[in-house]
Amino acid sequence: MRLQNDLLLRTARGELNERVPVWMMRQAGRVLAQYRAVREKAGSFITLAKTPELAAEVTIQPIDAFDVDAAIIFSDILVVPEAMGLPYEMIESRGPVFPKTVRSTIDLGQLRVADAETDLGYVLDAIRLTKKELNGRVPLIGFAGAPFTIFCYMTEGKGSKTFSVAKKLLYTDAAFAHTLLQKITDSTISYLKAQVLAGADLIQLFDSWAGILSPEQYRQFSLPYIKQICDAITNVPVTVFAKGAFFARHEIGQLDCQVVGLDWNMDPAESRELVPNKVLQGNLDPCVLYADFAQIKREVKHMLDAFGHQHYIANLGHGIYPDTDPDKARCFVDAVKELSTR
Repeated sequence: MRLQNDLLLRTARGELNERVPVWMMRQAGRVLAQYRAVREKAGSFITLAKTPELAAEVTIQPIDAFDVDAAIIFSDILVVPEAMGLPYEMIESRGPVFPKTVRSTIDLGQLRVADAETDLGYVLDAIRLTKKELNGRVPLIGFAGAPFTIFCYMTEGKGSKTFSVAKKLLYTDAAFAHTLLQKITDSTISYLKAQVLAGADLIQLFDSWAGILSPEQYRQFSLPYIKQICDAITNVPVTVFAKGAFFARHEIGQLDCQVVGLDWNMDPAESRELVPNKVLQGNLDPCVLYADFAQIKREVKHMLDAFGHQHYIANLGHGIYPDTDPDKARCFVDAVKELSTR
């Protein structure tokens, strides 16, 4: 299907463009009243994510609300461990919780490499349905969590500031860690390939907990597995977003990905020097959207001046916060368009 707005896709491929494309991580979510209405109808986050018709509906909502240049499929990074045999619960105000964890060879033996069509067919159905309903308006982004980030949740069992249980395993049983990371990687490659076949135009890999590792640990326990994924996804652009991994920007830039995502602590000029041959994406602090409209526009101009208007995708440095005023999010999007159009 021919895209009516392929700006993001052309930019991700390295082409020069008439303006900077823009979208927001977590744009399909609680910031929108219409999302909250669908979420209430579904009864739970997991039911919403597993119901293709509802997932497609909330995926498209921010296209109508904010006029962003891409949709990102509504799902969760933790569908992969569930597909491997480790179900999770989403508890209000606490976040994801795994009733069981993986911390031993016996636990490893109970896991499987996920079969995308069998175990994650509901996500693929949501992608197919979203593509049909978008009718070529904008590209659709598929995604998954990077293996180390998934490893953190599978071993820790919940979110954490330190993920000390997960990191302990890296020091005390590296062989176990590598075996689990490889199983996650194999499952993720199968899943992302299936997303592309279902219609995803781009893929983003979220390494949300990259910043808890030392540079040496990141080279050992994260980068090799991200590299496998990048090498395997060859027919659509791939974005690697490693939050907090400022120390790994040069090495991430050596991967076979097309776009490198940056959080708000990563300086644009320094990042251009470290990653000279990739498209960069980011990196407005989400808290800027609490400011007044004039301040948001000034911050956007500062960001655009720092990154330049080519080989760049405007985004936040992390997901939009749920108590953000939707009009402020729209101001961000509109400012990028106004200030970057040639």
